[in-house]
Amino acid sequence: MNITQLSQFYNQTAPLIKGAIFLLLILGLSPIALSTSAYAQGDAAATHQMTVNINTADAQSLAAGLKGIGPSKAEEIVKYRETYGPFASVDELTEVKGVGKSTLEKNRNVLTLE
Repeated sequence: MNITQLSQFYNQTAPLIKGAIFLLLILGLSPIALSTSAYAQGDAAATHQMTVNINTADAQSLAAGLKGIGPSKAEEIVKYRETYGPFASVDELTEVKGVGKSTLEKNRNVLTLE
């Protein structure tokens, strides 16, 4: 988009944006309050994330609930657990073939042992 196109876009959309803000103000709503409220709701949803118990989850649940873990890595986690018993700590997950520190850190906040 060049400067002429950008200028035309602004000239066409500015009245719409100003009108929407004006309507919100007439209704007694603050555009800033609405945006911070939506942000806060997003934060609240993030704190209620699903957890994944690596000692009981099946391969399908592991693959669905963990970032960077597909079906084959999930199967490796289950095989490791069946061979060596329950995980003593979430850090032990890096002992599984194909699961590195980066994957562990991406998922640390959702991993549980109980």
